[in-house]
Amino acid sequence: MLRVSVVKRRPGFTLAAAFAAPTPGVIGLFGRSGSGKSTLIDTIAGLLPPDEGEVQLAASVLTDTRSGIAVPPERRRIGYVFQDSRLFPHLSVAGNLRYGEKRARSIFHYIRFEELLELLGLGPLLERRPHELSGGERQRVALGRALLSQPQLLLLDEPLASLDLARREEVLPYLERLRDWLSIPMVYVSHQFEEVLRLATYLVLLENGRVLAAGPVGEMSLRPELRTVLAPDLVGAVLDGLVTAVDAAGGTVELAVGSGRLQVSLRDVAAGARVRVQLLARDIILATQPVHSLSVRNALRGTVVEITPEEAASVLVRVDVGGPVLLARITEAARRALGLSPGDAVWVLVKAVSTRGHAFRLFGAPARAS
Repeated sequence: MLRVSVVKRRPGFTLAAAFAAPTPGVIGLFGRSGSGKSTLIDTIAGLLPPDEGEVQLAASVLTDTRSGIAVPPERRRIGYVFQDSRLFPHLSVAGNLRYGEKRARSIFHYIRFEELLELLGLGPLLERRPHELSGGERQRVALGRALLSQPQLLLLDEPLASLDLARREEVLPYLERLRDWLSIPMVYVSHQFEEVLRLATYLVLLENGRVLAAGPVGEMSLRPELRTVLAPDLVGAVLDGLVTAVDAAGGTVELAVGSGRLQVSLRDVAAGARVRVQLLARDIILATQPVHSLSVRNALRGTVVEITPEEAASVLVRVDVGGPVLLARITEAARRALGLSPGDAVWVLVKAVSTRGHAFRLFGAPARAS
């Protein structure tokens, strides 16, 4: 468990944040720019002493202002990856990696140099200097250097913020490998919800230096506090499901979702894999009767739980589909025409193609057999 409860006052801004998140796993710190994410992660690292509060990882108390405990940053066994890689320009990739290794001479090495090269695909880069690397390659080296210090906690402060879309897509699979293959607790800072959706297991939502809400990603996707931060088009339920069937030719898999089955657009996974999918509220269609002869591949039977008015004459409908809850955004005029009220039975229609780019294999799930 990572427990954080800190106050840090700065001119014009006060951070007063508290949360307790399970470990191992990836704790996503999410919020708008200026919400206090970097300040909070720096207090965890010990780079920024809080005015009051405490930081505890498992049984290790790292900060406790009441007891006068302030473990120096270099003794916290925390790896830190910044927005810019901060590699030593005069050293090769191998030299940068070995520097991280030297910091852990007296510590048990749970990850070895050769294992790291394979994990992050760094073998072909060892003789290069930082200026000869792409942005994505530099961040992979920075990750490797942090990991070779054998940290008990890995902090990543918007590590993809300086990369273009192509380079982000290059690095994200390696971050997924770290999450799935190593049991190192990680705190991942981002203001890009797509990254948090893909990587995080637990979400801490920050706004104006305060924690608005915290919890597992699936639960948080339904919280109204998240909707105050997200762009309307990104609002949607996040579900984790088990693959029950694979259509390799069609590029889809079937997930068990509540009392029904959901086809999503995803390749290179096998039956038994765990998959996370986000169903955007804008892509959900509701019907009050069973429908036939449509191109839409998914029709889940559910019950209306709640209807919340939104701006622009629309409403957000929460629908229970046998355990999981989905969100559908429809117009108020459509709600009146359908006569929808809480307790009504509905059919939730989801196009499989709308899940493309919103479904991810996760948590050590098996890849497609070769």
